[in-house]
Amino acid sequence: MATFLPLRTFARTSLRVTPLCIGCAPLGNMPETFAYAVAEEQALETLRACFQAQINFLDTAASYGDGESERRIGLVLRELGGMPASYVLATKADRDLKTGDFSGDQIKRSVDRSLKLLGLEKIQIMLLHDPEHAKFEDIMAPGGAVDALTRLKDQGVIGHIGVAGGPIGLMIRYIETGAFEAVITHNRYTLLNRSAEPLLDRAAKLGLAVLNAAPYGSGILAKGPDAYPRYAYQAADAETVERARKLDTICKRFKIPLAAAALQFAMRDPRITSTIIGLSRAERLAQTVELAHAPIPSEIWPQLEAVGHTMTDPEALRWR
Repeated sequence: MATFLPLRTFARTSLRVTPLCIGCAPLGNMPETFAYAVAEEQALETLRACFQAQINFLDTAASYGDGESERRIGLVLRELGGMPASYVLATKADRDLKTGDFSGDQIKRSVDRSLKLLGLEKIQIMLLHDPEHAKFEDIMAPGGAVDALTRLKDQGVIGHIGVAGGPIGLMIRYIETGAFEAVITHNRYTLLNRSAEPLLDRAAKLGLAVLNAAPYGSGILAKGPDAYPRYAYQAADAETVERARKLDTICKRFKIPLAAAALQFAMRDPRITSTIIGLSRAERLAQTVELAHAPIPSEIWPQLEAVGHTMTDPEALRWR
């Protein structure tokens, strides 16, 4: 079947990915984050559909369900006899969730567990995950987390290295080290929040692949502000909810789904290589592709822009 999603080059690598990427955090069964559970069979059914879909890019992490997301992906990959041709998988190396250990040795253990859970000998893209939980100097030190990832890349265990995290200033500091080929930001570049703007600019100038996760702000721009008044997995403030209502009103006037505008807002930005959409049900795959191709008149974008947005980090209070 011919793809309806044109492939994009992943930074300066030979990898080619679709502008949509399937986010597998929900498939790790994380009700404490998403406010709903995902049973194993539902997750496996979703993953089977993912590996047959037009989207050729999948993103997960060692910490999603403390390995459960990777384990479920591995079960399906074993059913398929390995990774489908031309498919790209990214995962993330994590600190020890119990002790907080973010050392080089811990990163090696994280990568080793990921390989075993996924049933792979090599991981195409491995990202350092949430480095805000440790000191920059420790992460970048000889023998530290980044050094460990670089050594694993030299050994052929990892294809490419990236970084995924929250605070924008810190993410810029990391990508300016030259150690990374990709960066993931989440909840920080949407119709409601543009705090990642400086990161997107810097990453584009450095030639990094940019992956923009959570274009729906964890759900408010997909389900609507009345059905889901939350942003970045926490209760949304009154101004955010009101702006979301105004965005929804404009979209209804043009007879397009708010989710389509939110998704295409990210996809139309030339600085973004791929947009990560979390999925928990197989039927969401086709729905997402439909939203990506929904006709949107050009005159709607200035009206959506006029609603306004914040440049404040959605997790600012968390890092005080």
